[in-house]
Amino acid sequence: LHLWTSGYLKSWKIPYTISLQVLAAGTVLWLHADVGKSSLLLRFADNSFSGSYITTIGVDFKIRTVDIDGERVKLQIWDTAGQERFRTITSTYYRNTHGVIIVYDVTNPDSFVNVKRWLNEITQNCDNVCKILVGNKNDDPSKKQVESHDAIRFGESVGVRVFETSAKENINVEEMFMAFTHMVLRAKKQSQIRADRGGRDETVDINLQKHRERKKKGKKCC
Repeated sequence: LHLWTSGYLKSWKIPYTISLQVLAAGTVLWLHADVGKSSLLLRFADNSFSGSYITTIGVDFKIRTVDIDGERVKLQIWDTAGQERFRTITSTYYRNTHGVIIVYDVTNPDSFVNVKRWLNEITQNCDNVCKILVGNKNDDPSKKQVESHDAIRFGESVGVRVFETSAKENINVEEMFMAFTHMVLRAKKQSQIRADRGGRDETVDINLQKHRERKKKGKKCC
């Protein structure tokens, strides 16, 4: 998730642009595991759903503008192919980002097992990044194989929040994206506050150093 401010966007009353990376945790080597990440993107951006399998070739993205705490935020939601043959493309696109959504399929336990691999890879490419786990296809209890309490326990162990959604039935999709956008904005603002405080502290240190140097010079003159 890449977040930055742009001067020209302010003239449009959109002070923030956020780029969300959506990765499929269910992809192993050359095999496709349809966890529904592209369907989540389609549901959130266009409020539509396709029953057929959507294959992402390389990188795709959608754009939607939302209101967060009275601020207009432009979301660029990147749908990156998780297959090993597209690994280079994926790695390139989540460098210098501020947040990543990792999607697994609650009806496919193998996709959940693969989550840890993706978390490790994200840490290697962009350590200081907001990230969440999303269990999609959560609309049929009889097919659910990744239980909520297991996913939450794992999320707590790695410090990552867990959401469960259904792109098909439009369950918790809006709430998930909005909550994550709020998380990224908060992290960005806190980072900016720390940076601003650091700048002021550095200025004070420099001034104090100069003051000490002047005092030393004054003593020598006496």
